[in-house]
Amino acid sequence: MAVNLSVKTADQLAPVAGVDLFVAEAGIKTPGRKDVLVIHLDKGNTVAGVFTLNRFCAAPVQLCKEYLANNAQIRALVVNTGNANAGTGEQGRERARAVCAAVAAELGCEPHQVLPFSTGVILEPLPVDKIVAALPKRRASSWAEAAEAIMTTDTLPKAASRVLDIDGHKVTLTGIAKGSGMIHPNMATMLGFVATDAPIIRPLLEQLVKEVADPSFNSITVDGDTSTNDSFILISTGKSTLPLVDSASQPAYAQLKAALTDIATELAQAIVRDGEGATKFITVKIEGGRSVAECKAVAYAIAKSPLVKTAFFASDPNLGRLLCAIGYAGVNDLDVDRLELYLDDVLVAVNGGRNPAYKEEDGQRVMNQAEITVRAVLNRGAASATVWTCDFSYDYVKINADYRS
Repeated sequence: MAVNLSVKTADQLAPVAGVDLFVAEAGIKTPGRKDVLVIHLDKGNTVAGVFTLNRFCAAPVQLCKEYLANNAQIRALVVNTGNANAGTGEQGRERARAVCAAVAAELGCEPHQVLPFSTGVILEPLPVDKIVAALPKRRASSWAEAAEAIMTTDTLPKAASRVLDIDGHKVTLTGIAKGSGMIHPNMATMLGFVATDAPIIRPLLEQLVKEVADPSFNSITVDGDTSTNDSFILISTGKSTLPLVDSASQPAYAQLKAALTDIATELAQAIVRDGEGATKFITVKIEGGRSVAECKAVAYAIAKSPLVKTAFFASDPNLGRLLCAIGYAGVNDLDVDRLELYLDDVLVAVNGGRNPAYKEEDGQRVMNQAEITVRAVLNRGAASATVWTCDFSYDYVKINADYRS
């Protein structure tokens, strides 16, 4: 059961001018479910993306990077679930190209103008025939349906939308994401697609997608495993009346960046809330570090520790596990006598050990909650970082043990 995650309805997700959505049922893994999404873009758009750093990156990721690097005018994105097309070598790339060619033929564009995305089981050949056969049967859909069509082990679809007024111009931003397991940077451990009708030049969009990904999709972990298929795509259709955004110094850029980061953070947190088998949503805040990188290292040491995560599942205030994780985070000159550790509003550790005023019942009160904040103050600088994670439950093991069934 997802932790306090609400599903957005179609009328809560604003359409983005210049984007048409289609879903299809290819029966890739499960008959009768939506498992193919086609995002059709009008001419004149700009597209930018960031992708997994896993060396076994999937065939579609390789093609996406190639097509974007060649400055192709992207006209469509195609997403399939049930098969990751990863660990498939040249055959995988050929199959991804075949899907792009089929989509291009349906939409009247060139194959290199179609970006492919896949998610599902690794090391199995992509069933091209099923996907190609489903494309003519695609039907127009909403963002809500599109979010459903890219789910794998997700229990709920993930979508978010904002409508802004920038200097009297209406600007729409809507996005979807999928992810539940195999969640850990780099780069984002999921698939995410966010579109806006704001006109943004491509170099700036390429800068923006990185700046948006870092505090959102690159700040989550469920299980510490970086996927082979991670992709986060920003689309600018340019259909808004807003004047062209061509400089990061423009006030409009700051407003767009804030709104896009807000959407991406909502989607990233939704992935953690829907983490496989999750029963707790945990915010880890590290303050007083010498650098953001140092703070993130400490945050992730806590967030991906199986011992910490199982303690949260059990609602067990075994808080020595938090100190242990901080200690092996790689901050070799950390002065532990200066560290302060909080569980929500409860000061747990100070001066290198247990807070003399700490009471077990206070820790138990916090651990019983569905949402918990862990805050560690290092007292060695001004930097900070926040990471979101979830607990480990019995269901995580069950879901992954049965993943290929």
